Amino acid sequence: MTLAALAMVLGAAILHALWNLAAKQARSSGVAFVWSCSLLSTVIWALPALWLEGDRLPGLPPGIWLLAASSAALHIIYFVALRYAYSIADLSVVYPVARGAGPLISAGLAVLLFSEPFGWVPAAGLLLIVAGCFTIGGGWAALSPGRDARVAAGLGWGVFIGLFIAAYTLNDGYAVRYQGANPLLFDWLGISLRVVLLAPWAWIGRREVMQAIRLDWRPILFVATISPLAYILVLYAMTWAPVSVVAPMREVSMLIAAFLGARLLKEGDLSRRLCGAALIALGVGALAWPQ
Repeated sequence: MTLAALAMVLGAAILHALWNLAAKQARSSGVAFVWSCSLLSTVIWALPALWLEGDRLPGLPPGIWLLAASSAALHIIYFVALRYAYSIADLSVVYPVARGAGPLISAGLAVLLFSEPFGWVPAAGLLLIVAGCFTIGGGWAALSPGRDARVAAGLGWGVFIGLFIAAYTLNDGYAVRYQGANPLLFDWLGISLRVVLLAPWAWIGRREVMQAIRLDWRPILFVATISPLAYILVLYAMTWAPVSVVAPMREVSMLIAAFLGARLLKEGDLSRRLCGAALIALGVGALAWPQ
């Protein structure tokens, strides 16, 4: 990985953790929050996307439009599930487990579907991810009948969200790295299609949308601006480095999120959750190790 790609991935990781902190603090319902963020993102990022890359739009092949549509659908499920998970569980549990499960599932799918090589280093990485999730979840105490319900919910939803992280990462990485889609334009198209796909619900639930804007306009503005920037940086990095390397490397954000959740949101168990996040980070680093 080049230094420029590495800098993009690390910068994106910091931005990703920060917008997740903002999303965690929002009070509105999941779909209302997601549609409001997507609509504002479409407006904010229209100028740079169309000004810099708008001439590519008329000639986009059908395959790129299909990939953008599938990206939009996968991101909708991801964002709605993430908002719901944050409403019932701690950021420092949901976020590291979700971001660790994504590379874990991606690696497994790559081995099963594409017959990619799988040596002892990535195998050790998978074990570290499992150990990290187990540690964050409370260790052996999490298996007891009296386990913390919030931790259990965070673990379950974290794994579910990880499925969609893996799906949209593979989808979008394929688009920008192997189909030649421009990262800035492709991400803007995906966000715009999210607005279209959710428009019928937004009209039916327009009172909830207005309430979301009134209650959470600050986190909505922050997420709408920062979330696309973080992901565009990742997509550009994928044009310079393999998807299988970039995807795990960006999960260093889980360390930042675990720390912010435990300290700023007073979620507790800082040492244990940071230890678990560190194990997951080592695991995804092993997955990114050149084969």
